[in-house]
Amino acid sequence: MKKRIVKTATLSLTVLFAAASMSFAKPQAKASPAAAKSDATKPSAESPAAAAANTSAATAPAPDAEMMKQMMELSKPGENHKLLASLAGTWTYTVKMWMNPDPKAPPMTSAGVGVRKPIMDGRYFDFEVTGKMKMPGADGKMKDTEFKGMSLEGYDNVKKKFVSTWCDNMGTGIFMSEGTYDAASKTFTYTGESEMIPGTKTKIREVIKVVDNDH
Repeated sequence: MKKRIVKTATLSLTVLFAAASMSFAKPQAKASPAAAKSDATKPSAESPAAAAANTSAATAPAPDAEMMKQMMELSKPGENHKLLASLAGTWTYTVKMWMNPDPKAPPMTSAGVGVRKPIMDGRYFDFEVTGKMKMPGADGKMKDTEFKGMSLEGYDNVKKKFVSTWCDNMGTGIFMSEGTYDAASKTFTYTGESEMIPGTKTKIREVIKVVDNDH
């Protein structure tokens, strides 16, 4: 990557997450010819609700030409995607976290490297981070722990907002946020809500200020 960037972040909370889930279905095995023949003789047991849904789907109007044109236009990367593309490259980072309730206590610090690259013809940007951070071990003493994180970023042409997800090896949730960009201050501001522990929903705000091409 052509850029070498130093990025400093100040955090008042540890990384938090919002839970998300996704379901998958396995392909069904093909029925044998005998089973298919047997099933063909059985009367349909479709419920009235399912029958109504199928009828509705069959009679629903197909998207017209104008709608298809709009959908195709909204699928194209635009100026805001170019703005995100300007952040592509290899970054070094330093993070400070104030975890101690004593305001005079020094912050915890960690450092690492992040690589941001475009995917899907510049529609989205993959950002992968690796580094070291201090975490308590089984004996309660702080020790260096490997940190890995990953973000997927983009600009939603329909919502007209920047969108981002974040996950890392310090949890099992996926934090999702939406943001805006202020051209005058060259600042992205993302907001979202996380629940790291059940019953502790917390509003999160992330501010990214672009100082110059390298910071």
